[in-house]
Amino acid sequence: MSRISHIVLDDAGLPPATPEIEQERRVAMFDLLEDNSFVLPQRDGRAVPDGPYHVGLAIREKRLVFDVNTEEAEKAAEFHLSLGPFRQVVKDYFQICESYFEAVKKLPPSQIETIDMARRGIHNEGSRVLQERLEGKVEVDSDTARRLFTLICVLHFGG
Repeated sequence: MSRISHIVLDDAGLPPATPEIEQERRVAMFDLLEDNSFVLPQRDGRAVPDGPYHVGLAIREKRLVFDVNTEEAEKAAEFHLSLGPFRQVVKDYFQICESYFEAVKKLPPSQIETIDMARRGIHNEGSRVLQERLEGKVEVDSDTARRLFTLICVLHFGG
């Protein structure tokens, strides 16, 4: 079972999330746990512990940290990613989300749809960057990458 069965965000020290950010987080976590693909490749000839996995996501020392354990709390993997490649796409994503949340309050559906299409495009770009950065560490499908990208954005919210 190469999947995530439990996920925890280490958001200690971050400012409280806005209601919109908190909603994005809840939806991403729910959707992620409902359906995901998370395959740890064999590395250095060592066997990979079987999933499902418990994954912790955190930002530590300006790096994105994935802490992966089995359901029996056996360490399966840990990897650290530079935040640099994510900075611009996260910034763009927050800006378009802000525009979207404001648009929903006062603009007609056709304009909301246009902003939402742009938001999805930036979200897709973020998930593509994540898949590239995870290459060789873990294989995730595009839906899993999209949901993980949303959670990375939540962690960036206070960063």
